[in-house]
Amino acid sequence: MGLEVIQTFNEEEFLISTYPKINYSDKKIDDCLSIKPHSILFDVGIKDYPLEVNNHAQFSKIFFRTSGLQIPFDFFGSAFWLLSRYEEYLPFKTDEHNRFNYRSSLAYQYDFIQTPLINVWLHELQAILQNKFPLLKFKEKKYRFISTIDIDNAFKFKHKGFVRAIAGYLKDLLHKDRTGIKDRFKVISGSKKDPFDCYDFLIDTNKKNGVEAIYFFLLGDYGPNDKNQSATNLSFQSLIKSMADYSKVGIHPSYGSTNKIQQLKVEISRLSNIIHTPVTISRQHYSILRFPQTYNNLLQAGIEKDYSMGYTNLNGFRASYCFPYQWYNIENEMLTGLTIHPFCITENTLIYYSKKENKAASELAMPIINEVKKYNGLLISIFHNDTFNEEIKKFYLDFLLLAK
Repeated sequence: MGLEVIQTFNEEEFLISTYPKINYSDKKIDDCLSIKPHSILFDVGIKDYPLEVNNHAQFSKIFFRTSGLQIPFDFFGSAFWLLSRYEEYLPFKTDEHNRFNYRSSLAYQYDFIQTPLINVWLHELQAILQNKFPLLKFKEKKYRFISTIDIDNAFKFKHKGFVRAIAGYLKDLLHKDRTGIKDRFKVISGSKKDPFDCYDFLIDTNKKNGVEAIYFFLLGDYGPNDKNQSATNLSFQSLIKSMADYSKVGIHPSYGSTNKIQQLKVEISRLSNIIHTPVTISRQHYSILRFPQTYNNLLQAGIEKDYSMGYTNLNGFRASYCFPYQWYNIENEMLTGLTIHPFCITENTLIYYSKKENKAASELAMPIINEVKKYNGLLISIFHNDTFNEEIKKFYLDFLLLAK
């Protein structure tokens, strides 16, 4: 809210203060806003708290309910539970990539996954504070949009190396894919543009529309889920350098680097050596997040900002919030220097549900975009270079108009 906050545990100091006050305790104190606390912010370690989510006319959905009048729940404790991803420290059901399954989340089960619930609460809290303390001046936030592009596979046919090129031809022959054989030959011979080479389009489009963009490059070793060009390929390095001239670039830690701090450091070093700049931003390949290991590793590797907080198979708000915030490690009970930038929209998910529900992708994107705009938040989208056929290029142009 842009307010300066002074915290005290001294009741006498609190009582004599003439500032606007919030009483976060079980004690009854007059002339202030009172929020009765749950035990979560005073407990140490991780506990499996019983949760009951209730519908509420003013605050939409609430849990950690208390007997407060104006604030009927522990706003601070509830926000902490969602932001810290407390439920992901507890036992949970995983998906095929050993990730936290969105279906296990409180937000999905109680139907607020497409609402930044903490922003709803903040909006109402601000109105209550403004009414009780009319002289308070709140900071007006400005809506922002960042288009992020994951480059998992920079080129479909080019710069793959002799062995992978031959393997590709053999695969096309085995599947009797004549079109694939022709396209592969035309691209490698230079008579046709590689299908995944959309970089001029992205640079021109983002520049014309004044869009802030970040490109995340995969520089891991080749594996079943990591199939980008070799980091030693000069053409691939040239691409990365040219993109860094126009926009921010970050590391896309490979599937193979999961829980392997040394491999993560190698990949960050590869990118840093290519762009001759320290690498401080990242997004996990497949958005693989395991708490607290993933973020601990990123911090040890020198990452300052991460863009992995979201779901790759459902659009919405994983942390129920549409602003960047600092990561708090519950295991160590420590606020860290890692800033989390949540994303809420991926084009792959829009395409999937567009076909499934027979709706336009733009129609599916609008409710989430509007939620972020409503609270002047930060909208972060994910597109992938390997999806940019003519249809997706057209959709990207439409999407930018909606998101700007």
